[in-house]
Amino acid sequence: MSHWRSVDVHLKVNQQTVDLTLGDAATLLHVLRNDLGLNGPKYGCGLGECGACTVLVDGLPARACVIPAVEMQDREITTLEGLGHAQSPHPVQQAFIDTQAAQCGYCLNGMLMMAVALLRQHPQPTDVQIRQALSANLCRCGTHLEIIAAVHRAAALMQAHAA
Repeated sequence: MSHWRSVDVHLKVNQQTVDLTLGDAATLLHVLRNDLGLNGPKYGCGLGECGACTVLVDGLPARACVIPAVEMQDREITTLEGLGHAQSPHPVQQAFIDTQAAQCGYCLNGMLMMAVALLRQHPQPTDVQIRQALSANLCRCGTHLEIIAAVHRAAALMQAHAA
């Protein structure tokens, strides 16, 4: 028999502070989607293997479906919604639009979040670095070449923004 208990949690999501009372077993993905209405991270496998739920935690990619929300207290969480918006997309979002790198869009959240993390670490990544960074994100649509082109385009856009 499991014993559910409620816990008060202080989260920082997309540069906004949120105080919630949660069940101690609530995952970060559940909280982001169901409590905060952020639909960028997707539920895919529920095992942290497909990448659809990827968010950035303190700037590093993390699988929200397997992270207990209570462990994210006072950490910096960024979702797809925290990158940019329709009127002012993040350079990575704009690059994916420019190269038409999405079909069904289910993997897109994870691909974008991993690309942001990669470009922060490697501003001018090689194809090999891009493939390695995105290799754990599953995509069945076959837009892999467009996704690689989008990451290169994003690197160029980010470099132009920095200049």
